[in-house]
Amino acid sequence: MAKQAIAKKIINESASWRDYYELTKPRVVMLLLLTALVGMCLATPGWIDLQILFAGIIGIGALSSSAAVINHVVDHKIDSLMARTFNRPVAKGKVSPKQALIFSFVLAVGGFALLAFYVNMLTAWLTLASLVGYAVIYTMYLKRATPQNIVIGGLAGAAPPLLGWTAVTGEIHAYGLLLVLIIFTWTPPHFWALAIHRERDYANAEIPMLPNTHGVDFTKTCVLLYTILLFLVCILPYLVGMSGTIYLIGTLILNTWFMVMALKLKFRPKASTAMDTFKFSIIHLMLLFIVLLVDHYIAI
Repeated sequence: MAKQAIAKKIINESASWRDYYELTKPRVVMLLLLTALVGMCLATPGWIDLQILFAGIIGIGALSSSAAVINHVVDHKIDSLMARTFNRPVAKGKVSPKQALIFSFVLAVGGFALLAFYVNMLTAWLTLASLVGYAVIYTMYLKRATPQNIVIGGLAGAAPPLLGWTAVTGEIHAYGLLLVLIIFTWTPPHFWALAIHRERDYANAEIPMLPNTHGVDFTKTCVLLYTILLFLVCILPYLVGMSGTIYLIGTLILNTWFMVMALKLKFRPKASTAMDTFKFSIIHLMLLFIVLLVDHYIAI
């Protein structure tokens, strides 16, 4: 009992607002919110209602952050074994699992309430479903069950542009689903590049990531094939008339660059190539959605 009391005191004294902020995976959530914002903008030819804009972004952000916190709690033992994650607040003992779950619950309730009362119920339920998909189905089951974890579980992380679309229109549209398809196809080469770089970490944590179950060379082939598929999927917005010339030029440049990175990873890798590919994939998605946004407001 004395040891537990001392441990609890250490946790309470060491936790700061920065630790709770880190629990929300802010950089990941900011990228998700960018895609949600683009989904909002593409859903209407005019300006977005300010109430929808702010309540939608804050609500989607809060529920996404809640899912991230649950991920920290569920994976804290795994995180403590990996060089990339051992210093996370729950893994390090700065925030207790109970405190983190309370924080997650507050974020989830607040985010759902904002969406339900100030946006629409469809967006509220879809965002909650995304939380369950990531925090429960992916984190608690798929991550430990199959090397295809990130492919199947990636659907939850691909949802934000559709959530932005439904926030404005109140309905699910094929264009919103096409934006989801882009992120869904982007996720495997993005994450597998990191998994190649961190192969030993995942092996030590006994997580069945593709490089550990099927080999690094096979994973590199999968990264390359998915970048080819992504290239084709990213052309679809132009082909169906959703976007115009600016987007077409932008997507051709960005996806050609991504394919070059994947080819280098497969055939002429250096020690840093996998991590370079992972980092570029983040820039790729960010710029791709910015180009979508620019194309929407500037017609050529």
